[in-house]
Amino acid sequence: MLRLIAWRLIQLPLILAIIFVVTFTLVWMIPGNPLDRPDAQRPPPEIEQAMLRQYNLHDPWVFAGSYLQGIFLGSEHYPAPDFGPSLQYQDQRVLQIISAGLPVSVQLGAAALIVALCLGTAAGVIGALWPGSFLDLSSLAMALIGISLPSFVTGSILLVVFAGLLQWFSVVGWGSPQHYVLPAITLGVMPAAYVARFIRLGLADIMSSDYIRTARAKGLSYHHTVFKHALKVAYLPVISFLGPAAAATMTGSFVVEAVFQVPGIGTHFIHGVLHKDQFLILGVVLTYASMLVAFNLIVDIVYAWFDPRIEYAAESR
Repeated sequence: MLRLIAWRLIQLPLILAIIFVVTFTLVWMIPGNPLDRPDAQRPPPEIEQAMLRQYNLHDPWVFAGSYLQGIFLGSEHYPAPDFGPSLQYQDQRVLQIISAGLPVSVQLGAAALIVALCLGTAAGVIGALWPGSFLDLSSLAMALIGISLPSFVTGSILLVVFAGLLQWFSVVGWGSPQHYVLPAITLGVMPAAYVARFIRLGLADIMSSDYIRTARAKGLSYHHTVFKHALKVAYLPVISFLGPAAAATMTGSFVVEAVFQVPGIGTHFIHGVLHKDQFLILGVVLTYASMLVAFNLIVDIVYAWFDPRIEYAAESR
């Protein structure tokens, strides 16, 4: 297990370096001027040239060097890491924006992950234990809808029905628990559909295996066999899926945050792309990438706990 963790930690700098190079190249190719203001006004040419030199935007290599220096060595404004100033939000550093928006996105993502696990597990168990029943067909239909519908369609429907027609939730605002319900459901529907599919297929196959029949023959109750033994093994593919799913939900969806006006880093990232805020785009992408690698490492550890064969295989390398 320690070798597996050490190997993943060694891979982390290389992965982040590749992501930085690809993102930096794409960011520099975005058309537009990063000094354009939202009111369509631009500074005079001489001031614009001075600002380009101040932020090292006149040369991509100079910009990349100064940006990496700020991340590893810090700057006069912040200790390392410093992602630089935001060109879109006046008098704010990117680190300040991420620090303010990341907790919101993480809370929303955690709520969406709980929704996905609860709905997906319930639907998968029902489908595996009562195949062909009305509940099974209903869960399959809901899973198909959840996979097929884009997030902005699901979110818009929930807003119209539960906030507009029924008025159970408010359309705008953020901070109270009720504001998490609709965006968490919207963000959790798609991963819930995959969780239900994994558990349904895995549990149905495991229940027909020899060791389950042996356990039943030795006197174990049906529910004890299902929830103590079979469901634990059926969760193995779900755990592998939870790595990228947790990273995607914890960091929040750009579309979901835009639909529900959630003040997370996804909303700031959209504004950064629209206004070519290189500092903000790179800072958010590197934050996302670090979280993705961290979640994948956590998933590997949990997977080895569920299935000790993974740990033995890692130690034998």
